[in-house]
Amino acid sequence: MSAITPASPQPSDSAATAARADALRRLFAAKIVVLDGAMGSMIQTFKLEEADFRGTRFQDHAHDLKGNNDLLSITRPDVIEGIHRDYFSAGSDMVETNTFSSTSIAMADYRCEALVREINLAAVACARRAALATEHATPGRRCFVAGAIGPLNRTLSMSPDVNRPDYRAVTWDQVVAAYSEQINALLDGGVDALLVETIFDTLNSKAALFAIESVFEQRGESSRVPVMISVTITDASGRTLSGQTISAFYHSVAHARPFSVGINCALGGAAMRPYVEELARIAECYTTCYPNAGLPNAFGGYDETPAEMAAVLGEFAANGWVNLVGGCCGSTPAHIAAIAQTVRGRKPRTLPKAKPALRLSGLEPLVVA
Repeated sequence: MSAITPASPQPSDSAATAARADALRRLFAAKIVVLDGAMGSMIQTFKLEEADFRGTRFQDHAHDLKGNNDLLSITRPDVIEGIHRDYFSAGSDMVETNTFSSTSIAMADYRCEALVREINLAAVACARRAALATEHATPGRRCFVAGAIGPLNRTLSMSPDVNRPDYRAVTWDQVVAAYSEQINALLDGGVDALLVETIFDTLNSKAALFAIESVFEQRGESSRVPVMISVTITDASGRTLSGQTISAFYHSVAHARPFSVGINCALGGAAMRPYVEELARIAECYTTCYPNAGLPNAFGGYDETPAEMAAVLGEFAANGWVNLVGGCCGSTPAHIAAIAQTVRGRKPRTLPKAKPALRLSGLEPLVVA
């Protein structure tokens, strides 16, 4: 199928940006918000081939493009917009843009660095069209779009070469520049929030947060939108890949005054329980949780049913631990529909007020009262 030209992006009007941010805050204050589910595993269900990723425009591109899911916002926007619509229909209040890898660093794998801005703008347009269509079909409903900012395929904290522990494949300035390009495009496209997600390296996330704040300063305060942060606990050790506990991670990013902080990916909901509970106790902002549909099986699939996933997140909601729930790898609109039904009517978590203290972090947290 040939590409559909995305709607021309317009720089966000400051009054409209402020109004959307205010509406999002009211939503979080009123209910447990429902995020969407997986994008990548949903794309896989379409069995797309190289021709789909190339479309008509990139037939002569010098590198294979199959697997570059973010490019589909340009070459198969019908697929991406349809997935967003399905999640809104399932009960999502917010969807994430198809921009998890839409930075020059990640796009270098496909020699698509020059397309970064266009990919981000096209992705926002896909999500916004789905949101507007849903709002039109259900008057009075508000549907939001979060600009997804992924963790990159290179890390600032660790060397990719075990024989050269001092080596880094990327520099801080390169990471900040890559994120800044993406952030400017997402804001120009008109996202309602920025979501720095699937964080496995805290230093990468701090570069993203630094870039976000720098872009806000350059564009003016009227451009500011809520900033959401979501970390990945990689295994039963309860730590990120770069070694931090959940409390230490929160101390590391709290200075950014996040709208929300949470946990996603890597684990199923049940395995996240102690970390969600801990984060709910210490975070002075909203908390979020969108786990995988269980752990991957031997074939790379995910076996947790919608009912099973909803039961776990329903428990988190009943315990007063979450303000937003959704799904990550392996989750589908059916999972989101079950989750939305389970948390409907539950009171959102009440934000705690921490006592003044000096809070530091390395791999472990340090609180000096």
